[in-house]
Amino acid sequence: MKRRLPAEWEEQDGVLLAWPHEHSDWHPQLEVVEPVFIDIAREISRFEWVLIVAPEEERVRDRLRRSGARMERISIVELPTNDTWSRDFGPITVFESGRPLLLDFGFNGWGLKFAADLDNRITRRLHEAGVFCDLPCTAQGLILEGGAIESDGEGTLLTTAECLLDANRNPHLSRSDIERELNERLGAERILWLESGYLAGDDTDSHVDTLARLCPGGTILHVVCDDEKDEHFAALRQMAEELKAFRTPTGAPYRLIPLPWPAPRFDEEGQRLPATYANFLIINGAVLVPTYRDARDAAALDAVGQAFPDRAIIGVDCLPLILQHGSLHCVTMQLPKGVLSVSGLQS
Repeated sequence: MKRRLPAEWEEQDGVLLAWPHEHSDWHPQLEVVEPVFIDIAREISRFEWVLIVAPEEERVRDRLRRSGARMERISIVELPTNDTWSRDFGPITVFESGRPLLLDFGFNGWGLKFAADLDNRITRRLHEAGVFCDLPCTAQGLILEGGAIESDGEGTLLTTAECLLDANRNPHLSRSDIERELNERLGAERILWLESGYLAGDDTDSHVDTLARLCPGGTILHVVCDDEKDEHFAALRQMAEELKAFRTPTGAPYRLIPLPWPAPRFDEEGQRLPATYANFLIINGAVLVPTYRDARDAAALDAVGQAFPDRAIIGVDCLPLILQHGSLHCVTMQLPKGVLSVSGLQS
């Protein structure tokens, strides 16, 4: 039977988070970044379940309880992790004959840049722990990160050539091979390839969720840079032209909504950090949008609201997250309706 990769705005059971800890790259910044994870978990718990993997369950539970999070909607599974980017090592859920299937794609630290041995086992170990109902969970012979693909739930995928054709992901596969794999595994009927697009400080080789996001009603939210002196200006202008040329399955142009460009941020060594408003998370009844204590935060919330007028638009201060070169969407993975087992979560 044909598979279907649901859109993020479809109904969800919950969201997967992996907690920062002293043995992760977050060690020197743990005091400033843990409050961000607490904020994210608390906001999600208002609307749906939060599934957390962490090496120290009781410590995380205590912090969340004191934050006012809805603890009846939070489950913590004690597992070792390398890092916190669950978007890229969590399960990718497809539907086949209306039933969810969990696909466990390979994760190799964004093209062998970082250790990923523990993170690459998280989906399998959660499945073994019984939190995913009795759903099949199958290992996939393909390197693929969740942040690299966007789905409209109707057979269209949006992605970037820079990432999916990276030599350290699947070097034995050509573009046509990748398209065939995405068709067979995810039910992709057509793939919109972005050839341009760039975000300094990004370790993912231009994940699409940092640049352009599919939204309901044939809409795409995308970042734009209005500063001609900025190193991103040319690439993002070219990306905008590509987006204008894309067509919906009915042949109509997409409704394009620009996201503002925050002021440049740098780390202590002077390296630019990847602040992007495109890295928002869609959940039941709301959209969580990363903010950066920037003058354009309000405009970003307004732009996202134009694409999701029927949802609460909630800003989450994610300035500490970009210290390790990611943001809000990168640290979360939605789990569609029918994936989570309540009995498994409460055991």
